[in-house]
Amino acid sequence: MDQMWLLAGVALLGVLVGAVGVLSFRLSEREQRRGPRADRGGIEDDAISVLSVLPQSVIVLEPDDDVLRASASAYGFGLVRNDALAHHEVREMVAGLRRDGIIRDAELTLARGLEGSGTLRMQVRVAPLKGGRVLVLAEDRTAARRVEEMRRDFTANVSHELKTPVGAISLLAETIADSADEPDTVRHFAGRMGKESRRLAALVQEIIELSRLQEPDALVEPELVDVDDVVAEAVDRVRVEAQARKVTLVLGGAQGVKVYGDPALLTTAVRNLLDNAIRYAPPTSRVSVGVSCGSGQVRVAVVDQGPGIPEDQRERVFERFYRLDAARSRETGGSGLGLSIVKHIANDHGGRVDVWSTVGKGSTFTLVLPEAYGPQPPAGAPDDDDAAAPAAHTTTTPGPRPSRAMEETR
Repeated sequence: MDQMWLLAGVALLGVLVGAVGVLSFRLSEREQRRGPRADRGGIEDDAISVLSVLPQSVIVLEPDDDVLRASASAYGFGLVRNDALAHHEVREMVAGLRRDGIIRDAELTLARGLEGSGTLRMQVRVAPLKGGRVLVLAEDRTAARRVEEMRRDFTANVSHELKTPVGAISLLAETIADSADEPDTVRHFAGRMGKESRRLAALVQEIIELSRLQEPDALVEPELVDVDDVVAEAVDRVRVEAQARKVTLVLGGAQGVKVYGDPALLTTAVRNLLDNAIRYAPPTSRVSVGVSCGSGQVRVAVVDQGPGIPEDQRERVFERFYRLDAARSRETGGSGLGLSIVKHIANDHGGRVDVWSTVGKGSTFTLVLPEAYGPQPPAGAPDDDDAAAPAAHTTTTPGPRPSRAMEETR
């Protein structure tokens, strides 16, 4: 019996040895077809370690165009899929290199993702390696090209916006010169010239503000800011415009709320929201501004009773020079930069600006900022609010700091 088990064991061992031999032969044959092992090892040991630290996406192709190595970013950008190049544009560059051996370098617009939703701008370079392999380097240029397009659009829009008031001032000056003996005509056109000059000055100032906000150090030394003071100052700046358009300003909400930031920039943000609301509010309507806080956030909401904003255009209103109603905006003196400035100020303060709107009923723009918990005044200290106005009233002249639950000013 023991001899039988011994013979069976020997037979089984022979089968295993034979299987291992066949497998080794097949692996050796496959390696021979793929090329010398030393060559592949040289690429892995010497070059791959260098390629892995390059900022570009790196792909190494076999002679049959299968992917031998690819960096994580190459997979992340979707350049490689199922161990092959995913885009026919890149495959064509590789095919051209294999035909004539000439290095290719081109900027390509490539589909992003499986469904091709969105595009990538990639600077692609293909070069030959030893053993029939090909090196593909791809650098993402999407963000850079977007910045260039925005800069180009910005320049074109600025040129157009500056040309309009400058041209108007030139024509008005000529008209005044031709009407020197007609005082009434001179006064009329001088008034229009003054209006265009103010519009031009406001546009230049907003361009300067926007440029400053786009700098990385726009908010260098934040300080503790009283939101009541910010809202009060912003209201004072738009009060005359509201009176001229017969729009009632309504103030309300929480008091004593504080944030960290730049008081001048925050005042500009609230003023721009109020200014935008007043421009689109119909005569005898109301524009409300209220402050609320909760969950560590401060919200300054500006509500108007204007025409509202269609849903597909709500995010676009924050683009530079975008106007929902271009003719009306130019008529009222709007530059198309105010809401873009608000967005940049909110971002610089770690916040955001939201918009809610119903067409035909009005819009609500909300500046959302992180709440700050500054030192509180000691108990029994005098409060400036003791001398403030009643809970709700209407006034036709600049009033005191709003400090009650509600204040109206026309």
